[in-house]
Amino acid sequence: MAFLTKPLFISFFWIIIVVASVFFQRSDACHVIDRAGLLGFKAGIVDDPSGLLNTWTASTDCCSAWDGVSCDANGGRVINVSRPGLFSGDDFITDTSMTGIISPAIANLSSLEFLDLSNLKNLKGPIPPQLGRLSRLRYLFLDSNELTGRIPPTFRGLSRLQKLYLSSNRLSGGIPSSALESLTSLSELGLSENSLSAGIPATIGRLKSLKKLDLHTNRISGSIPAQIGRLKKLTYLDLSDNRIAGSIPPSLGGLSALVVLYLNQNKITGSIPPSIGDLHKLQFCRLSENHLTGSIPPSISKLRNIQRLILENNKLTGKLPAAIGDLENLTDLFLGNNRLTGRIPPRFGQLRSLMILDLSRNRLSGGIPRQLEKLPQLQTLDLSFNPLGLADVPAWLDKLKLFRLILAGTGITGHLPTWLSSASYISTLDLSSNRLTGGLPRWIGNMTNLSFLNLSNNALGSSLPSELKNLSLLADLDLHGNQFTGRMRAIFEKSVRDPLGHFNSIDLSHNLFAGPIDTDIGVHTAMSTIERLVLSHNPLGGRIPRSIGNMSRLQKVEMAGNGLSGTIPPELGNAKELTSIILSKNNLIGPIPKGVLNLPWLVEFNVADNRLSGRIPPHNASIPAGEFGDNPGLCGAPLPPCKHG
Repeated sequence: MAFLTKPLFISFFWIIIVVASVFFQRSDACHVIDRAGLLGFKAGIVDDPSGLLNTWTASTDCCSAWDGVSCDANGGRVINVSRPGLFSGDDFITDTSMTGIISPAIANLSSLEFLDLSNLKNLKGPIPPQLGRLSRLRYLFLDSNELTGRIPPTFRGLSRLQKLYLSSNRLSGGIPSSALESLTSLSELGLSENSLSAGIPATIGRLKSLKKLDLHTNRISGSIPAQIGRLKKLTYLDLSDNRIAGSIPPSLGGLSALVVLYLNQNKITGSIPPSIGDLHKLQFCRLSENHLTGSIPPSISKLRNIQRLILENNKLTGKLPAAIGDLENLTDLFLGNNRLTGRIPPRFGQLRSLMILDLSRNRLSGGIPRQLEKLPQLQTLDLSFNPLGLADVPAWLDKLKLFRLILAGTGITGHLPTWLSSASYISTLDLSSNRLTGGLPRWIGNMTNLSFLNLSNNALGSSLPSELKNLSLLADLDLHGNQFTGRMRAIFEKSVRDPLGHFNSIDLSHNLFAGPIDTDIGVHTAMSTIERLVLSHNPLGGRIPRSIGNMSRLQKVEMAGNGLSGTIPPELGNAKELTSIILSKNNLIGPIPKGVLNLPWLVEFNVADNRLSGRIPPHNASIPAGEFGDNPGLCGAPLPPCKHG
């Protein structure tokens, strides 16, 4: 037989290639069991608005034609199913949903390694216990759905699982101890934002590969098991917003790799263990909103990598450890609302990275150490409600160029410090609950970056300067509890810097402001988005302006004890978001408008001690009779019935 010529040989070679490609394509074809399992899952879906499963049809190959499905290279077995509701590409982000159940049929994918059904929002019902048969599964993401029931104990069969996320569902019951015993390959466990209860199983200590444990926002009770200290690879631990009691186990100090520790919003008692100082890699620590007692351990100064230290809202006592000043990477220090005593350590002036210092609501004394002027990064200083005995606001604070300065209740006396006249950098200024006197100076208009100003509960007086109109970013103003006089118009007609500078709240109550209230109060640009307007206990007189009904976002209006006369304007019912209306102790007459009393969100309504008359309109809100009292002409529920004739 003659040898093949070169052209014939090349043709024969390509025939072999084509035949081989067809052969291998057939070998990759979807396994019949896997196809049935996936179609079974699809059958459990009743709504797929974005068509995530449109390509899943019985007439096509699941390995090559189905979106979100991939198979192994040899036997055509499905190894990856990825149909999340939130995903992105190079130039797009898709956020969609899917409604239905997770069919047990998906457990027939015996080679499955990766299953992602996260962020589909509307997957409901229980997690099929049959998923525990997926012995090759390494990644399971079912978070951000509406799944209910318990975590299946059958998950103990998922011995190869590395990442498990079931967070943001409606799961209940306890964390199955038996399942944890077997998940020894697990590196990440996310069960947050469910309704899980009972305690954290001691078997958690067997997950030696665990790097991330997130159980926040559940109903977990009991204490933190000491065995948790065995997780030497753990870098992230979040047990916040639960019902955990007991003390912090000293074994927690054994978590040598820990970077993030959140135990806040629990019921933890006892002291902070000195072993916390052994967490040398810790950067973020939040133990706030608990019942911790005792002093802050000096060993906390060993946390040389700490950036955020939040211990506020506890019952900590003793002095501030001066050695905290050695934490050169610390950016945020929150120790407010405890029972700390003594002086602020001058060594705090060494915290060159510090941006936020909050020592408010303690029992600190002795003034503000001048060494704090060496903090070049400091943006927020909150020392409020400490018996510091300041007398005046130190002028050297001007060097810090603070964004937020909060010194309420610190013993300040005299006039507002003149150095504030050039402090245009301050956005939040709170000097309330002191003994300030004098008037509001004209230079207040120079503080053009002010968005929050609280000078309440002082002894300030005189009329308001017209320069208040220059505060174009001011959104929250509280001047209540002073002796201010004159008109309020300078506040209502101030300038804005769109989209900023529209009021959120105004409280001018308990002053000596004169009226009447400007009839156009509701049409000023600065008032367009106000939510809270409190003018009570000023001798205003006049009528309630109809234009208040234009304040479409108004939730609370208080005008008690203002000497108001006339009727309640029906236009008030146009402010549909109102939840609270307080008009007591005035001289109002006439009926209560039906549209006002039937506002959809109304929960508080007080018109007591006026001269209103007529039948109280039927209403849905539950309002006590006393809120209508001392109006001799009013009748009808909840007051006695009206007399006929």
